[in-house]
Amino acid sequence: MSQIQLLASPFYGDPEVSRLAGKRMQGALDAVSLADLLRNGFVYPPYSIDESVRLASCGFDPRQDLFEEPVYQPSFRHSQYHPPAAQETRDWAGEYHERLCDAVVTASARMASPWLLQSGGKDSTSLAIAASEVRPDVTCLTYLGGDEEDEVASARHVARQLGLRHEALTCDAGRAYDRYLALLPRMPLLTADFALLSYADLVTEIHHGGGDGVIDGMGSDVYLGVPVSWHKRILRMLAMDVRLPRFVMETDWFSESFRLKYLFATLQMDPFERGFPGSRFMDSEVDELFGHQIAHRSKARLARFTPAMAASRDLREQMSITLDIMSCAGGIGKGLYTAAAQSLHIAYPYCDPRLWQWLTNEVPPEQRMDSHNGIGKVLVREHIGRRFGSLPYVSSKGSFRFNLRDLARQRFGQVHEISTRMRDILPGAPTWLERHRHRLHNKYHASKFYLLAVILPWLELHAREPGQDAPVTAPAQAQAQGMKQ
Repeated sequence: MSQIQLLASPFYGDPEVSRLAGKRMQGALDAVSLADLLRNGFVYPPYSIDESVRLASCGFDPRQDLFEEPVYQPSFRHSQYHPPAAQETRDWAGEYHERLCDAVVTASARMASPWLLQSGGKDSTSLAIAASEVRPDVTCLTYLGGDEEDEVASARHVARQLGLRHEALTCDAGRAYDRYLALLPRMPLLTADFALLSYADLVTEIHHGGGDGVIDGMGSDVYLGVPVSWHKRILRMLAMDVRLPRFVMETDWFSESFRLKYLFATLQMDPFERGFPGSRFMDSEVDELFGHQIAHRSKARLARFTPAMAASRDLREQMSITLDIMSCAGGIGKGLYTAAAQSLHIAYPYCDPRLWQWLTNEVPPEQRMDSHNGIGKVLVREHIGRRFGSLPYVSSKGSFRFNLRDLARQRFGQVHEISTRMRDILPGAPTWLERHRHRLHNKYHASKFYLLAVILPWLELHAREPGQDAPVTAPAQAQAQGMKQ
């Protein structure tokens, strides 16, 4: 079995994962990486779901042999800034605009018809301002993921004021899932990011709309930083890595409350892993899904990052490392994998080395984050303010969420049927689905259903040799039909 090492971080150059598009998994399924997906929603770098493929992700120098004992070094340290000898008066927002425009030009150079993912947040609004100057042919696309958000009106206002074409796509969980299944044959690698299905929906829509490239505003959180809120501090304190009896988590009255479920799940998590978003399977549940103990092997992968965490000066630097780890593995990965499967170019202007090196080495820290007032991306806010004044959605983050509960409502039977065929890999999946079917109106359980809905069909397509089918017993087949009804 040959070993393949691919560049997966746009901070290091053009990602190479598209080289695998359209191919079957090169090696064997990495079971620990599968446990990673169930526990955290992404595979710990530099591993991948394919044990023969390693990914040079954020923090892993691509010149290393990633199959040996690669060393993780945080990509960005706040101490990189070197103040000038003499105080300078500079137009930081003006310089930022020029450099962002250059980054957009470079990012879209190979695109004849680029589309910008416009979430309505600070990063995409700032990108739209730059794109209106250097790529006025760009189409802005906003995704309405569910009733928890509605950035469409504000994003459309920004696009129209800038003279850009704007399109909106409202999430239909069934349509998005069908589009994801259609992309699977060309997706030899996998992440289970909670916006993966949103991206499958988006890249398909862009392809149908005649687009040939995607401009994504992800990447800047890693080096601009995210303010440490009291909410994040409390969650970190509550994460005690304890195991609670299953009956505590599955009492019906208790299961009705998302907040209580999330709180008790936090008690069972490692403090570091609690920094990853979303509700995921607990270690005991992962062991049940596999039918044997494996969650501890996934958690052991944390040891590679322990020295960097120990050297951090405060929680803000620890959160930066958390973002560093998951930005390429899950956040950027969802775009790389789905765009490659749809044969689209995808680019991340905020990962342009000339831009991020300028921001981290020359721009004063107070222009990046106002730690005293808990305000992030100060320079980005000023850039937007010069064009639009004060906008409410600059302070209220937009995103491309996915309607998890609607997916469970529409596709439970389909996912359960797949789970019965995948008993050889995850024997406990059908049982988990049957036990929690009446709880999937709760987003906490619907999040876990989403992970299975994403992972199981990929396993069925890629983790078996062609023509190899797992036997489905008659009772299991009948039970699956009953679930569909």
